[in-house]
Amino acid sequence: MRSFQRGGLAVVIGQSGGIGAAIRATLEGSGAFDRVIGFSRTSAPAIDLLDETTITAAAAQTKATELDIRLVFDATGFLHGNGFSPEKSLSAIDPAHMAHAFAINAAGPALLMKHFLPLLPKSGKSVFATLSAKVGSIGDNALGGWYSYRASKAALNQFVHSAAIELKRRAPEAICVALHPGTVDTGLSGDFAKNGLTVRKPADAAAMLIDVIDHLRAEQSGGFFDYRGEPLPW
Repeated sequence: MRSFQRGGLAVVIGQSGGIGAAIRATLEGSGAFDRVIGFSRTSAPAIDLLDETTITAAAAQTKATELDIRLVFDATGFLHGNGFSPEKSLSAIDPAHMAHAFAINAAGPALLMKHFLPLLPKSGKSVFATLSAKVGSIGDNALGGWYSYRASKAALNQFVHSAAIELKRRAPEAICVALHPGTVDTGLSGDFAKNGLTVRKPADAAAMLIDVIDHLRAEQSGGFFDYRGEPLPW
């Protein structure tokens, strides 16, 4: 990762998922950081986006490394599970499903920003990147459906944009962005891949996302980009 200062710390949140595991492995293989650490619901300490105290503990452990935190990658997300599937119509909207989607896809990452953005160095390039989704784009929505997932990812994009404005006042070279990984062969999206869509292996998706991060500039903070580095409409 040539655009970063050599050394420092990279943090992967959601390391037990398909993309998160691939991101951590790719970062470790790059040799660009002195250390790469990860958090998940099974790590020590564990991190649970529904419990802010666990996020506080993870941030404290990260700070205790006393390394410059150059990259925080949030690979968490919720699309289906626990009896819930993406809604195909208004009649399928369930308040419990929607509340959970917002808790994991919007409120959770917002709490990560709350506790991790203040840890980014005041100078030099640093990045907080969170996984959003193209279906969270209001401007790109031509099909409808998937109400909870679309709306929660749109909310995440607004959190990113607002947080980036505040972050810039303290750390002008720091970057906060939302990234769309495309369709990746993981438990989250693999079952919903349609014929004709390009489905990437997690390792390939991770390599592309890290390349996007490596090319990001400070003036792009607060943006929403796909796996090729192309900006997406809000």
